[in-house]
Amino acid sequence: MVKIDIIGAPTAFGQPKLGVSLGPDAVRLCGLKEHLSQLGHDVADKGNVYGKYRAEYGNHSERNEEGLMNFNQVKDFSEALAASVEGSLDNNRFPFIVGGDHSLSIGSVSGVTKKYNNLGVLWIDAHGDINNSDTSPTGNIHGMPLGVLLGEGSRSLVDIHHEGAKLKHENIVLIGVRDLDTGEKAYIKEHGIKCYTMSDVRRLGLDVVITKALKHLQDCDGIHLSLDVDSLDPLEIKGTGTKVDGGIFLSEMLLGLNILSKTELLVSADLVEVNPLIDNCNETAEKAVVISEYIFGQSQI
Repeated sequence: MVKIDIIGAPTAFGQPKLGVSLGPDAVRLCGLKEHLSQLGHDVADKGNVYGKYRAEYGNHSERNEEGLMNFNQVKDFSEALAASVEGSLDNNRFPFIVGGDHSLSIGSVSGVTKKYNNLGVLWIDAHGDINNSDTSPTGNIHGMPLGVLLGEGSRSLVDIHHEGAKLKHENIVLIGVRDLDTGEKAYIKEHGIKCYTMSDVRRLGLDVVITKALKHLQDCDGIHLSLDVDSLDPLEIKGTGTKVDGGIFLSEMLLGLNILSKTELLVSADLVEVNPLIDNCNETAEKAVVISEYIFGQSQI
């Protein structure tokens, strides 16, 4: 039995497509709390986290002098989310953050690393999200959270919640990537970050990749899962903003997550980029609930 806090992170400031802020409530409407409770877990829904910027539809395209979109809004939201996540851990509960765009991971991981000094991260995503203001082709911060957490880019983002880089290069495993920018490729190679592309997933199988990733992170004091639904193939996932062909199939994902759920090192997770405005009858949110069940121990028998 896991004591789970569902924390809604309804931010869309990290990218240009409106609607992803509705993701947490779309997933709730598909019975997230009820399904996790039926697995025998103690589940509390803590509601949505908000910073001081609430009118996303009115201030969603501001760029700072570095060309970063909605910098102040992302920073403010990240601080608020980090505090909520730390509070959940203070109460010996598992923070399960539902987004919202992937910039929210700046806040979620910053909150977790107040409690875990040697945190490992499984980053399951079509993208590397390891850009900074110099390498990003768009200025969208949802393509930068991992870079920020590694200490790259704006100091005020890097220092959110507590000063300095939150993660170590050797404690990260990227899984399912298939759309890396030039600067990201160079950074990954330069710092020796463990990276399993979709070619690796197809060759080895996601179950083997997850097993290898867990072995790589076995000396960490905890593991955070950051799962972007665009890691899945667009044939199965419609309601997300940056789809890339050739992704993980849902059956593969569930098998991999079932293996992950068995480790005692998993201490927190975020599930991001569900956008019901571009979905088909909320199918992506429904699949997000299934994915969530497997994170927390569901199996096919």
